[in-house]
Amino acid sequence: MPIHFGTDGWRAVISDSFTYSNLRMVAQAIADAAASEHWDVKSAPDIDPKKFVVGFDTRFLSDRYAAEVARVLAANGFSVLLAQADAPTPAISYAVKFHRAAGGVMITASHNAPRYNGVKLKAAYGGSALPEDCRKVEVYINDNEERSRGPNLMDFEKARELNLIQKFNPLPVYFNHLRRLINTDIIAENPQRFVVDSMYGSGRGTIRAFLQGTGCEITEIRGEMNPGFGGVHPEPIGKYLAPLAGAIGAGMGSFGLATDGDADRIGAMDERGNFVDPHKIMALALQYLVEKRGWTGSVVRTVSTTRMIDRLANRYGLKVYETPVGFNHIADYMMTEDILLGGEESGGISFKGHIPEGDGPIMGLLLVEIIAQSGKTLGKLVDDLLADVGPAFYERADLRLSRPVAKKEMTEMLVNQAPAEIGGQKVAEISTRDGVKYILADDSWLLIRPSGTEPVLRVYAEGRTPQMVKDLLGYGQKVAERVV
Repeated sequence: MPIHFGTDGWRAVISDSFTYSNLRMVAQAIADAAASEHWDVKSAPDIDPKKFVVGFDTRFLSDRYAAEVARVLAANGFSVLLAQADAPTPAISYAVKFHRAAGGVMITASHNAPRYNGVKLKAAYGGSALPEDCRKVEVYINDNEERSRGPNLMDFEKARELNLIQKFNPLPVYFNHLRRLINTDIIAENPQRFVVDSMYGSGRGTIRAFLQGTGCEITEIRGEMNPGFGGVHPEPIGKYLAPLAGAIGAGMGSFGLATDGDADRIGAMDERGNFVDPHKIMALALQYLVEKRGWTGSVVRTVSTTRMIDRLANRYGLKVYETPVGFNHIADYMMTEDILLGGEESGGISFKGHIPEGDGPIMGLLLVEIIAQSGKTLGKLVDDLLADVGPAFYERADLRLSRPVAKKEMTEMLVNQAPAEIGGQKVAEISTRDGVKYILADDSWLLIRPSGTEPVLRVYAEGRTPQMVKDLLGYGQKVAERVV
């Protein structure tokens, strides 16, 4: 099976396609691409073109895989900073920028099932590598394979002796950076009692360690090493957070925060055990940054993210950019414009002053600051938000098809056969930025995106009532049946 190096890297099943042999080939291709004159470093001046940062999450063999990547890079003349323990992806990304490295490699499959592992490629500016750089890596993988050129290898201990591989802790400089963005004085004035669910991922201990000395009482669950993630996807969405709801119900805290397998996504739960999705977290953050901090700037969100953001931005006189799904599109804006807040429905969110990378810990900490400053419960904050710019009900469904569908053909069909109304509301606007999005007169919307890799129709719906969400998803189901 060919190795496909996508926008944010390569993922595969451990011991199937994700093997030491394939990983070494990928590492060699990364070294070749980074050594080429076309490797993009224009967004990060004064870098060391022969330095790389390598990190890893808590998955099975991730530490061993990271060591293999490091020794391939070392054999190609790169000096490597190798994390001494599992760490959040955003901490590794920030380390790339802080240490002025040419790039970074993070061994992780993010929120995917435990049987997967992967490689995320990071650029000198502290975010995901540009698509064209990822394409270069893919070209080198194929070229090396055609030429039967194996990877350069250096003994790990020999590389350590030559200081080509140095182990380091990425958290101290990451924490120093976060202290410029999170107001710990506000938190210390009204310390919170809450639960952190690390979902056995590499965000474990991060939020608790950062808030040490603020007076907060933090109980962490699923923070021990468990490469099987307890048998579930380490994704901070409602259906995987029963242990967090149980901890809150048992009185361990008045709200909960959850991060995914590599801690670049955030989810939350209020005092009643209700899941607080990234839509609401992003809207609360925008409201706080403008009204309490007095910050300004544009807002960027993906096509599948709540329009509560638009309603707030309109009130504040802020420009909103809508992008295709994927944080890399948000990062493009964060590197070129004055962006106040950027995020997507899956929980990858970042804000002004931070790297162009989704960051679970910083968004969790910002939420703690918001709660501390308000003196309200998280549930009350959400209720007030929805009373102000809601109501907004959201659901997503992945509908299986009998065969793969060409995205272009599906888009043309959905536009040409667009309904006049759904759920009694007129279809006021149609967007084809990523799939097809029907925006209704009451600001409800339905997004239908055929997967490019499998026979699945991804359907996202936000409605002003639960019934509207039901009607929108029902229409999506009819579209899937029509395709079948």
